[in-house]
This record gives sequence, structure tokens and C-alpha cells, in this order.
Amino acid sequence: MANTDTTNMTPQIAGTYDETIFEEETLGDRIFGTINRNKLLVGGLALMLAVVLFAVVGSAVIDPERAEVGFAKAEKEVADGSIQLRDAPRLRPSGEYWLGSDQFGRDVFAYVAFGTLGTLWMGFIAGVIGIGIGTLLGFMGGYFGGWIDAVVVVLSDALITIPGLMLLITISAYLDQLTVEQLGILIGVISWMGTTRVVRAQVLTLKNRTYVEVSKFNGQGDLEIVLTELVPNLAPFIAAAFVGAVAGAILLSIGLSALGLGPQNEPSLGLMAFWFIRFGAVPQGMWWWFGPPILVIAVFIVGLFMVTAGLDQIANPRLRTSV
Repeated sequence: MANTDTTNMTPQIAGTYDETIFEEETLGDRIFGTINRNKLLVGGLALMLAVVLFAVVGSAVIDPERAEVGFAKAEKEVADGSIQLRDAPRLRPSGEYWLGSDQFGRDVFAYVAFGTLGTLWMGFIAGVIGIGIGTLLGFMGGYFGGWIDAVVVVLSDALITIPGLMLLITISAYLDQLTVEQLGILIGVISWMGTTRVVRAQVLTLKNRTYVEVSKFNGQGDLEIVLTELVPNLAPFIAAAFVGAVAGAILLSIGLSALGLGPQNEPSLGLMAFWFIRFGAVPQGMWWWFGPPILVIAVFIVGLFMVTAGLDQIANPRLRTSV
């Protein structure tokens, strides 16, 4: 009788089947992978991080007195043969003063470090306030509509026509002892209109999408829909807008300080620009005075715009290729 056992009839071919384990990609993996593939974003973050580390670490380890007037001293032999210290402005770079001293005898390296920190802090304050106000009003007007939207549109359209620099000049002229924080607040308060208009337009488009209608059908409230559905979709744009706002605030503050209308009692790159312009550092060839702050500003602004372009590639589908 033939053997009818079929248990051994299936052919076994070694190496025919490979076991592959698929691991679920986490949000952190996706974010890191996106950043890693975006060369503009990586390069911009590296430049910004270098400037931030220079400002934070430098201001933490450098003696603040080195950035004060009259710190730089030089030895001088007097008539009796003894050695005395005297004020020494405009010293060239040396082992003791890496970037020399300025017209006031301040250590340029120390002043650049403290001035960079003050300028970055001011830009951060302005960016947070400007983007915060603009995003909030944009979401309110675009999502709720009605009279709220009408008020937001009228305010943004009316205030955006006022030149920001001229308004800052007018306000600063009437303020005494303007601080870095106050300047950041002023810039932030007058720079939210563009963000409001763009965010409102985006929200008007997104709130009619199917997933928003489904969320409403499932009983989610307006605040929950905004936070869980709309904000994540606009996060790359908001991040890019924040970076642009910080860059604009820094340039605006430098321009204001270069006119002598910025903070006068706290180190900043803008105040440094004011003094080296006033004392003619460029015609005198004092490159160690005007070169370092210009270099720091250029590196940071280039880094900011590279980050903005990288975030735009992520947020804008028309620019998204391999990102």
C-alpha cells in the first residue's frame, strides 16, 4: 500500500526564506533622519551653535572686568627707573590681549563675547514675542473667523504699513537708559504683523481639511483641534518664521545701536559697531576692533538663513525633494 503521509511532501530549500524584522520608526528617528538628510539645516545649525557656544562659554569663563573701560594696561618706565602701569587703548593683538584693545582700553575679545551674548539674548526675546503674538492672532482670526478675524485683519493691515525702524527710532529717542531686554520687547511688539497674516492664511486652508472635520465629528473641542491637528502641521513654518524673526531683530538692533539709539550701558555688537564707526577704526586699520564683531554677525546671520532655508524645504512641498 502506498504511503499516504503528506507531512514530508513540502520541499525544504535552505536559504529560500529570510526572516526580516520590521521595527516601527519613532518620531525621534524621523526627526533625526530628516535633519540628517537636510544639509542646509545641518550646516546652519552648526554655524549658529558655534556662535552660541562662543557667547555662552566665553561670557562664563572670561572676567567681566576685561570688557570694562580702562582695563587694558601697559608698562611704562618712569624717570626714576621704576615700572608703572598706564592705560593703553588701541593695543594690537598679543598673547595677553588676543584681539587687542579698543579706544577705551577694553579687551576686544572679552567685549565681543559679552556683546554677542547680549545681542543673541535680545534677538531671542524679540523672536519669542513677535512670533508668539503673530501665531496666536493668526490662529484666532483664521480658525474662529467672524468679528475676531475682522479685528485681526484690520490691526495687521494697518500696523504693517508703519516702517519698523522709523518707529523704533522715534520710541528710542524718548527713552532713557534703554536695556537689551527692553529693546527686544520693543522689536517683538512691532514685528508680529507679517506672521499673523501668513499663519491666518494657512489656518483658513487647513481648517477645511477632512481630518479637521472628522475631529469635530468625534467631539473634539476647538482648542484641542488647534493644538493636536493644526499646530503640528504648521510647526515647521512657525520654526522657520521664528528663525527669520530672530535674524531680523538682530539686524534691526544693530542698525539702531549703530545710530546711537540702542542700549548704551550693556555690551552688544551694535554698540560696538557704533563706537568703532565713531572713532574711525576702519580708516585707521584697526582690524582687530571692527573685524571680529562683523565676522560674528556674518556667521550667525548666514547660519540663521541656512536654517530658514532648510526648514522651508521641510515645510514647503514644492521644495521638498529627498528631505
